Amino acid sequence: MSQATFSDDELFGEAASEMRADVESSLADAWDALPGADDVWESDAGNVLGVLNGLNSALDAGDAEAHLRDAKKWFTMGQRAEAFDDAEDLEEEIADLEETITTVAEASEQVSELTTTIPELRGTLQDVGDDADDADGEDD
Repeated sequence: MSQATFSDDELFGEAASEMRADVESSLADAWDALPGADDVWESDAGNVLGVLNGLNSALDAGDAEAHLRDAKKWFTMGQRAEAFDDAEDLEEEIADLEETITTVAEASEQVSELTTTIPELRGTLQDVGDDADDADGEDD
C-alpha cells in the first residue's frame, strides 16, 4: 500500500479553498437569515399598531449576526495567513452585509419606539376628543 504524499503548498492551497468556502457559506447563511422584502413591506393588520407589531416581528435579523461573525472570523484568519489570492469580493460582501444588518437593527429600534408612541398618542387624542365632546355638551 503506497502512502500519498502532499506538499505543504498543496495542503495550504486546500485549506485556503476550504476557508474561503466557509466564509462564503457563512455569508450565504447570514443573508438567508435576514427578513424577506415582502415580510417588511406587506401587512394584513387592521390598524396601525397591528402593522407596527407585524413589522417589528419581521425586522428580526435572526441568526444573521452570528453567521456574519463566523464569516468575519474565517475571513480575518485567511487574510492574516495570506491564504486568499483575491479577497476583495468577500471584503465587499462582508461590508454590505454589515450595513444591511445595521439598517435592519436601526429600523427595528424605530418601529419599537413607534409601537410605544402611537398607542400613547391615540390615548391622548381620545382624551382630547372626549374633553371636547364634554365641553360641547355643556354649551348646549
